[in-house]
Amino acid sequence: MQDAGKRSGLVAGDVNGFLGLAVDNMSVLALLSAVLIGGYGIPADIVFGRMFPGTAIGVLVGDLVYTWLAVRLARRTGRSDVTAMPFGLDTPSTIGMALLVLGPAFAKFRAAGLDPTAAGLETWYLGMAATTTMGVLKTILAFAGRTVRRLVPQAGLLGSLAGIALMLIGFLPLVEVLQFPIVGFLTLGLVLYALVAHGRIPGRVPGVLFAVIVGTIVYYALTHLGLAGMASKAPALPTLRLAWPRFDAGIFHGFAGIADYLPLILPFALLTVVGGVNNTESASVAGDDYDVRDILLAEAAATLLAGLCGGVAQTTPYIGHPAYKQMGARAGYTLLTGVFIGLGGLLGYLSNLIELIPIVVLAPVLVFLSLSITTQAFSAVPLRHAPAVALSFFPSIARLVTLELGNPNFVPAERFARLLTLADHGLPVLAVIVALGNGFIITATIWAAFVVEMIEKRLRAAAVYLLAGAVLSAFGIIHSARADGSAYLYWHLAGAERIIATQFSAAYLVLAAALLALSLQRGAKTAG
Repeated sequence: MQDAGKRSGLVAGDVNGFLGLAVDNMSVLALLSAVLIGGYGIPADIVFGRMFPGTAIGVLVGDLVYTWLAVRLARRTGRSDVTAMPFGLDTPSTIGMALLVLGPAFAKFRAAGLDPTAAGLETWYLGMAATTTMGVLKTILAFAGRTVRRLVPQAGLLGSLAGIALMLIGFLPLVEVLQFPIVGFLTLGLVLYALVAHGRIPGRVPGVLFAVIVGTIVYYALTHLGLAGMASKAPALPTLRLAWPRFDAGIFHGFAGIADYLPLILPFALLTVVGGVNNTESASVAGDDYDVRDILLAEAAATLLAGLCGGVAQTTPYIGHPAYKQMGARAGYTLLTGVFIGLGGLLGYLSNLIELIPIVVLAPVLVFLSLSITTQAFSAVPLRHAPAVALSFFPSIARLVTLELGNPNFVPAERFARLLTLADHGLPVLAVIVALGNGFIITATIWAAFVVEMIEKRLRAAAVYLLAGAVLSAFGIIHSARADGSAYLYWHLAGAERIIATQFSAAYLVLAAALLALSLQRGAKTAG
């Protein structure tokens, strides 16, 4: 048996692992800040000085615990090749939080008359409350991770995630890419060359890092020359932004308004729990047999601590443990990543680095991620379940259309309100699109799940999912009849809102009844 010091020390592979994992986390933080600051106008001091420190602390704590779990496993097994589980900020839910929770909330606070600073603080409080809530939910779910995975068909979980990926994490950043097509397309091509085509990179530099460096250099070179009308402000000089994670009593303001966002928060938390189970199994196949409950509880605790300290994004075990093991990483790369990201959030050098990297250079990473998640959704499920995955995309499409049409820069608010009530027959088209997009993650999961159950001839199980849809739509958890997507009590509705809620809820009930009737046929397979 080799000594513990040798097993626990840094090795050459930890440097490569650190570069890859640190770039992944920095990319998520950069995209978060780009959406909040550049997209919605939230003051940079609030994003960098209040949101970043707590968010980074979540990464620090989680990576330290995962490092300790790897060292413990190495000592218990007497092996020197144990690789820590990769850990960091969850990309889909972080971008989802920015686009679907934090950004729209800031716009709502501004519309209510708050100045940018006050609206930004209220948005921060909401983000803290949302992240804390996800931490609590994940702590509870950590004790039932395998049960959750067993009850919800994989097509439902992966399909709903793929819909978000393709429409919101992929398409919207693609627009950013093509706003500066020379730089954006170059960077996108290099990302695809490195990560999809697995092309050779000079100096064996991590593919994402190589693409970001090349894209950034070309961006500043072209903007300096003014080619094709490109122009940019000079990169900010490095400054020390000393900040500290803080518990602010304003978080209770956030909890007061959290109910309207639970249809988004719960699926985000659920997906990281299921992902944690899958990633733990992947590590086990690669030779590192971690306890799934330890992995899930550690990431839940990191998310909970991040929220209480001011963070606005949840953490998760990353996909790719076998890849890090293959590059020779052990326990040291998560230690290095946690310290680098954690101190970066406190000392401010992360924000300096992020300000230097233009969004057009980072957006291609999200486009690749959306392709990867979408591909996985189809490849990881049986081919016969592919229609269920495809069907689950439609609610995300509706959400994308709603986001764009709901932007007053495109459609004036008065015009948008009138379109919600115009109809020659049936429900108004825009009202249907809005309702389909409200609660879209849960809707996508239910739709894919009931189709999978039908494909497997489990008609009663399919009816149960539909009955759940009927209840959820009656309370606006899905298919909210309100333009802002808020939930409600059915008996408090009136007029057009009550009609829409009744129609959608009844639709689920009628189909559930039809499937139950079909299950009564002689020889029909109705149970799993």
